[in-house]
Amino acid sequence: MTAPVALPVPAGSGVLGILDDLAAALSGSATWLPVPLDDEREASRIQDAMAGHVLPTDQHTAFVVATSGTTGIPKGAMLSPLALHASIASTHARLGGPGRWLLALPPHHVAGLQVLLRSLVAGTTPEVLDVTRGFSTEAFAEATERMLAGPGPCYTSLVPGQVRKILEDARARAALIGLDAVLVGGAALPHSVRDAALAAGAPLVRTYGMSETCGGCVYDSIPLDGVKTRIDDGRIILGGATLAHGYLNAPGHPAFAEPGWFRTDDAGELNGGLLTVTGRLDEAITSGGLTVVPQVVERALGTHPAIAECAVVGIDDEQLGQRVAVAVLVRPGLPEPTLEQVRAHVAGQLGAHAAPRELHIVTALPHRGPGKIDRRALREQLAGESPQQTR
Repeated sequence: MTAPVALPVPAGSGVLGILDDLAAALSGSATWLPVPLDDEREASRIQDAMAGHVLPTDQHTAFVVATSGTTGIPKGAMLSPLALHASIASTHARLGGPGRWLLALPPHHVAGLQVLLRSLVAGTTPEVLDVTRGFSTEAFAEATERMLAGPGPCYTSLVPGQVRKILEDARARAALIGLDAVLVGGAALPHSVRDAALAAGAPLVRTYGMSETCGGCVYDSIPLDGVKTRIDDGRIILGGATLAHGYLNAPGHPAFAEPGWFRTDDAGELNGGLLTVTGRLDEAITSGGLTVVPQVVERALGTHPAIAECAVVGIDDEQLGQRVAVAVLVRPGLPEPTLEQVRAHVAGQLGAHAAPRELHIVTALPHRGPGKIDRRALREQLAGESPQQTR
């Protein structure tokens, strides 16, 4: 019985140095746990979550990909070579064939990893952006122009916030329009961004999926070939050839209790074979394509000396999908904390992605029972008032 081997994944062009390692996993001769080389804390968090767990012997695992629940304990989705090849083949079939790819997402997450794997299968070398310090529209334009100068179809995968920035930059927008397809996922695409992209002629493809399905498995509401969808009491259930065979560090997890199916935490509807995602069934916040668990942020803020009580919710945001907002009761006799102080306090423990972007100072929090915050009521309250501080 063995465990996956941690594979440090460089940012930027350095990632091209591990393509042979990725190819080995796709061929069934290696099992990797991708971790970011340039983020020691995140790498340790992923490795600690998987420590002591061994791979099942009844199925081969190519990659154990950490879920994007980046403020809770990540779960390791076990992806087989067969599932990955099925995902890659069905993606290429939907888009019009193998092509050349631009990597503009973190490569240790499933969406970025799949850009590299699709390139391997296509026999092409991807263009690569280093997004560790943010997304540059200038760098995107330059890399896309280089890619477009070569032969064959050209693709990329982005999150909605990147698309919005590109559309606001003339050169980057022109490069975007030149691509054959742009996969967009990680969060819901805001109507304003979608409309602007359509008006510009950008070839956006809205995707839905997760680490447990080898990434996007539903494109523009239509499941990829080999992907199955159904609705169970309003919950989206996914199955088919691209499905993970469970979690490394959570064997027997109820999400995989039904053989061949995965129970998501998303609400949705099926009409005429078209899948519409209507929201989340749990309390997690999806912000910028990452998952923020309110209770984890609240625990971090509970160590701030000026905060007596707090509650965290997600507020709808056109750029991020949702933004993290916190309502705070201040300890008597202490000064109110500023948003920057609150953000620094959270970022120091959990990372900047979990830091609140809105601060509301309140005198009471709504409850729906002993000790239970009524998050729906709080979300409505905060959405209807101006925060003391925002960014």
